[in-house]
Amino acid sequence: MVVTHNPSPPALEAAELEFAHSGGRHRLAGIGLRIERSEVACLLGPNGAGKTTLLRCLLGLLTPSRGTVRLAGEDLAALPARQRARHVAYVPQSTATTFPFTALDIAVMGRTPHLPAGRTPTPADRATALGVLQDLGVGHLADRSIAQLSGGERSLVLIARALVQQAHVLVLDEPTAALDLGNARRVLDAVARLARSGHTVVMTTHQPDHALHYADRAILLSDGRLVADGAPDVVLTSERLTQVYATPVHVGTVALPGQPVPTPVCVPVLSDPAVTPETSGSVS
Repeated sequence: MVVTHNPSPPALEAAELEFAHSGGRHRLAGIGLRIERSEVACLLGPNGAGKTTLLRCLLGLLTPSRGTVRLAGEDLAALPARQRARHVAYVPQSTATTFPFTALDIAVMGRTPHLPAGRTPTPADRATALGVLQDLGVGHLADRSIAQLSGGERSLVLIARALVQQAHVLVLDEPTAALDLGNARRVLDAVARLARSGHTVVMTTHQPDHALHYADRAILLSDGRLVADGAPDVVLTSERLTQVYATPVHVGTVALPGQPVPTPVCVPVLSDPAVTPETSGSVS
């Protein structure tokens, strides 16, 4: 007797995905992706490459003109919105609100897909949300207005809302946009912990360094097309990034104190003749 093992379907899959605006111009053309469970996948590409359009198609917020998106093997288009929200959560760049919501109010909104129609969150729901805020290191901000938080704190609160939603797939749109180095590090460390705990994370970024340090795979787009998809150190080469971004880019390594192996870095090549290796430091 031959026993066959059916492998688990990927967390998120897109096949021959296309999207065109009403004018007929394609924003996505023939995109195929397979993102496995517990992976961190970074979408990269220049402005207008189609990153946000692809994210919105993966979330079901846009309907592709061709192709399919599958969530854990199920056709995303066939899932009711409430069921979809139980499996995939969206973390936008920022949330602007004129209402005096606290950080805890925002986090507890993640319970909405699990509540019967017309029901409000229970004390147990609020306790769950508070626990997630504490796990992310922002529990002390629970009663603070979201409008009073820094960009990094707000990003962590939005991630908390996604976790309270109990979704297995988190889709983050430039989670470190406009953040300083310290807050960006805290947000990316939180992303890494989520992947280790079993979540799948798909995020856009304009920083190839983030993919090189934190991602399991890099997905590079240009003009609505997939340029390369795979391990970050294979996809994000100097030659490929120079071509896609239309500016000289160097990917190399730098030895840092206390680090056992060289650290990958990605830097634009400056054209100012006053900047020399002697004045700018050395990157191999």
